[in-house]
Amino acid sequence: MSTGVDGGAAATGTPRSVTKLDRVVIRFAGDSGDGMQLTGDRFTSEAAAFGNDLSTMPNFPAEIRAPQGTIPGVSSFQVHFADYDILTPGDRPDVLVAMNPAALKANIADLPAGGTLIVNTDEFVKRNLTKVGYAASPLEDDSLAAYQVHQVAMATITQNALADTGLGKKDAERCKNMFALGLLSWMYHRPTEGTERFLREKFAKKPDIAEANVLAFRAGFYYGETTEAFAVTYEVAPAKLAPGTYRQITGNTALAYGIVAAAQQSKLPVLLGTYPITPASDILHELSKHKQFGITTFQAEDEIAGICAALGASYGGALGVTSTSGPGVALKSETIGLGVMTELPLIVIDVQRGGPSTGLPTKTEQADLLQAMYGRNGESPVPIVAPQSPADCFKAALEATQIALTYRTPVLLLSDGAVANGSEPWLVPDVDDLPDLTVEFATEPNSPDGTAFWPYLRDPETLARAWAVPGTAGLQHRIGGLEKADGTGNISYEPDNHDRMVRLRQAKIDGIPVPDLEVDDPTGKARVLVLGWGSSYGPIGAACRRVRKLGHSVAQAHLRNLNPFPANLGAVLRSYDKVVVPEMNLGQLALLLRGKYLVDVVSYTKVAGLPFKAEELQNVLTDIVKGVDAA
Repeated sequence: MSTGVDGGAAATGTPRSVTKLDRVVIRFAGDSGDGMQLTGDRFTSEAAAFGNDLSTMPNFPAEIRAPQGTIPGVSSFQVHFADYDILTPGDRPDVLVAMNPAALKANIADLPAGGTLIVNTDEFVKRNLTKVGYAASPLEDDSLAAYQVHQVAMATITQNALADTGLGKKDAERCKNMFALGLLSWMYHRPTEGTERFLREKFAKKPDIAEANVLAFRAGFYYGETTEAFAVTYEVAPAKLAPGTYRQITGNTALAYGIVAAAQQSKLPVLLGTYPITPASDILHELSKHKQFGITTFQAEDEIAGICAALGASYGGALGVTSTSGPGVALKSETIGLGVMTELPLIVIDVQRGGPSTGLPTKTEQADLLQAMYGRNGESPVPIVAPQSPADCFKAALEATQIALTYRTPVLLLSDGAVANGSEPWLVPDVDDLPDLTVEFATEPNSPDGTAFWPYLRDPETLARAWAVPGTAGLQHRIGGLEKADGTGNISYEPDNHDRMVRLRQAKIDGIPVPDLEVDDPTGKARVLVLGWGSSYGPIGAACRRVRKLGHSVAQAHLRNLNPFPANLGAVLRSYDKVVVPEMNLGQLALLLRGKYLVDVVSYTKVAGLPFKAEELQNVLTDIVKGVDAA
């Protein structure tokens, strides 16, 4: 099988043997200016179009422009694609594309023996080698003997391919990432028409740059087709996914689409009041494109202004949304408390990153759970919803909106960097299957004598207060940060009233019905349960598959609702001899579970800025299961 790079007849060359694989992990790595994120994203898009299941892990430096050619400046993009359903971006790459010595040194430890290494030899000059501590070129000694090494002068070949375009040497060399993409597209029989179309659309205002990138892409493809260096090509068949229309999607894009869908299903205008912050900024960028669906985006001067605008929009009868990361939640906490006191719907999206303070802005962590639970003054409860994967962010946004609108409360939507920046196939839902989020505003006086509007008169089932749009005739009312008298909403300092209102606000959150926790226990005989939340879903699931293949029984469950917890959670925890909770923090969910259910869970933690690997969890779980079975 060979794919023509011009959309017509396939290129011809030396016949190659074709090896069929069920899965492959490829990592593109280079300097932060080498376009590795674009390269990886394009390869991913073509894998998605081909029908593979996939999962990705972008990894890039926090600095806007780290020192060129240094390890802190290395940017990488890992894509795992397969002919079956996969759960993670893969532990280790099968193929590493290293564009310079820094990329090689930063990533070579992850490449297993026998793995394929493709190196851009043009960058392996003395100056670049010295920057990363290589005394001699690893391409010229035996240090890479364990790998299948392919040395390719990518920059030189790219420049030669673009010699007649009129581009300068520097601009031509910038296209070498497309050469690498073309070569890998040839190796794995990826479609090419979509990438060429994308390049022409992306650089539509600079057609010379567009054509240069297309030529570089084709040069890489033809290089693979004609060189003797690559004797084998590979095929990964499409995955057998449920029928429907799919598209590749990142977690941040899925969250944005979920908010757009919430606007349509609730028939409410949406205001996103926000301040740019990594890794949540893409939500603002995406929502700004959808004004036709009633979405208004407001980039405020700071985090506090952003959330205040969002809460003001909710007061005015719209759906207020704000997006941020952990440092921004700290700044927004007073206004979240105001939202709790005024009992207005508000969506607070926290895309968690490594902390504390500025911490690791481009790395992932799950360390904001306790902040989401308790990071406000006073008794200030809010529901918490945590998506488990990029595609799941769409449903999580709809669920958070439904809770916020129904119960008149701020909701913390707790994503993280791995979910936000990662991508996977998303089954585009049927609009008819989306929940009805229609809101009924108060339109008539509701006081016992029928002459006034009491803003804190509650629905007996949900305990939600009535929501009146300001300016509605006869429904003048006052809300604010001071404690309110039950029913009337008048300012009250009475001790008994404050006690009652605090308990009512807590009871409202505690009474939110969330689905029971579902347990995956194929044999029904497992004595060990692995419980996760957020982006740990994939690594935990992959690890449990591996443990079961070794002949052991292990159960898995995943929490989507972290406040309130599912009603059956306590019973589930107490039905297993051991409960293991892997988290990318120092044990925050474990602390909550121990405190609420008095179950001594086993906490396994990691705060390295990177997701769990299935292999490491497999080893931990295998030891625990063996210990329990031997007891």
